[in-house]
Amino acid sequence: MLHSVSESIVVLIDLQMRLMPAIHDGESVVAQAIRFGRIARGLDVPVIGTEQNPDTLGENSQEIKDLCATTVAKHHFDATADGLFEALPEGRTRAIVAGCEAHVCVLQTAMGLLQRGLSVTVVTDATGSRKVADKEAAIARLNKAGAEVATVEMVAFEWLRSCQHPRFRDILQLIK
Repeated sequence: MLHSVSESIVVLIDLQMRLMPAIHDGESVVAQAIRFGRIARGLDVPVIGTEQNPDTLGENSQEIKDLCATTVAKHHFDATADGLFEALPEGRTRAIVAGCEAHVCVLQTAMGLLQRGLSVTVVTDATGSRKVADKEAAIARLNKAGAEVATVEMVAFEWLRSCQHPRFRDILQLIK
């Protein structure tokens, strides 16, 4: 099913600066997550962040924090166990998730959202793990569990639907 602006919410999971140096291709993961968050905000799609144990691992990058309407601090790997589900705006039925680590917090949060009845999409180019094999296994497992798999550009163009969208040129600048 194609992504719809009115149904979507973006969840950026644990893009914490202390964690990023250990993530395979971490700079690219953060850059893609920022780009995705900007596209979402440009189309009025709400963005929520999470931070895993921020007292120890530090906060998300300031650019990520600035994109998020709210940030849920958590200790469970599944952010829905620490208030993420309650923080989601009403009426949004599709959670589009990205972040770190794919095989831990992204996987468990996505599974938690699926269990609570939301449709879930994992944005692979804005998601990372320390090891490529862990990321690949997490994406495969999530897909088998019912989550869709997409990239930043796939979701962006589905949100736009047409080159006649009134914000097409603005969003295209973020895509390029």
